[in-house]
Amino acid sequence: MLLADFGRDLTGADRCTVWLCNEKDGTLWTRVAHGLDRYPIPKTKGIAGWVATHGEALIINDPYNDERFDKDVDKQTGYRTRSILSLPIRDADGRTVGVYQAVNKITGSFSAPDMEHLLLASTYTAEVLKTAQAQEEIEATQREIIFTMAEAGEMRSKETGQHVKRVAEYCRLFGEKYGLSETETEVLKLSSPMHDIGKIAIPDSILLKPAKLNEAEWLVMKTHSTLGHDMLRYSDRRLLRSAAIIAWQHHEKWNGTGYPCGLAGEKIHIYGRITALADVFDALASDRPYKKAWELDPIVKLFETERGAHFDPDLARIFLENVDAFVKIRNTYKDEAEKPAAPSSCPEH
Repeated sequence: MLLADFGRDLTGADRCTVWLCNEKDGTLWTRVAHGLDRYPIPKTKGIAGWVATHGEALIINDPYNDERFDKDVDKQTGYRTRSILSLPIRDADGRTVGVYQAVNKITGSFSAPDMEHLLLASTYTAEVLKTAQAQEEIEATQREIIFTMAEAGEMRSKETGQHVKRVAEYCRLFGEKYGLSETETEVLKLSSPMHDIGKIAIPDSILLKPAKLNEAEWLVMKTHSTLGHDMLRYSDRRLLRSAAIIAWQHHEKWNGTGYPCGLAGEKIHIYGRITALADVFDALASDRPYKKAWELDPIVKLFETERGAHFDPDLARIFLENVDAFVKIRNTYKDEAEKPAAPSSCPEH
């Protein structure tokens, strides 16, 4: 929006729009715009489309008499376009990556000096977009690494890649219902798949044991939370720092009887509290080597019983009030060759 404001102020326009090219589907879409939500248009349509296709700037002070002008935007928004100044945004290689467009000169008509001013804004915008796209590429790489590492960890413990997808989606739903910001919810969703990454350091004789662990083995198994935290804690990346917190705290319990630190209540990070519920629900609702999936009624009763004990009472309430939504996620990301679940007793989790 600062870029849109910048272009508007430089040209004395009423509104300014930054369009970006989507080469995959041949459209332009509004990255930022005054008075307009995200709005995709064909790259071959309208003044912005013409500029994007031809790579040439335009000044049009009577758009309704120009055959290239698309009246549909005005019809949909109720806005009357009287004049347009539009020019291409080019990357370092000279390719058109978007269109900078000013609409309705407040005093008079757009002129050549206005074009020079908007060109200044366009050049600056190209640099900002380059930086933003580089950051998005870094974040996309982080996401891919996180899911790849998480799936590798789960496969070693005989879990499936669907487990980490389900946990991520459960956490997203919890975050939204709890009232976390959109950014926080996204961070939680993307980092939660790493909750059990520490299990890659647990010996096979313990990790893959088909029977109940003895006391000594259980002590080793519980170290996976600290191991996961230590693997990730030194990263400067927000997603990996968040994953470190989740790996460390997702086995803590609201009443302070969890591990590894025996934290209680809100001393447990909200990411850890949410992932705890997500992980337990998926463990109960899914087949494991040592058990069949539980039916829904026993799961609901467990969450009712453990509300305020194992689980944050507010988060347990959210689960109980939105059970159908969690089950829908569970059914969307089913494991391959999954068989009908049968009731079972609770495993030590």
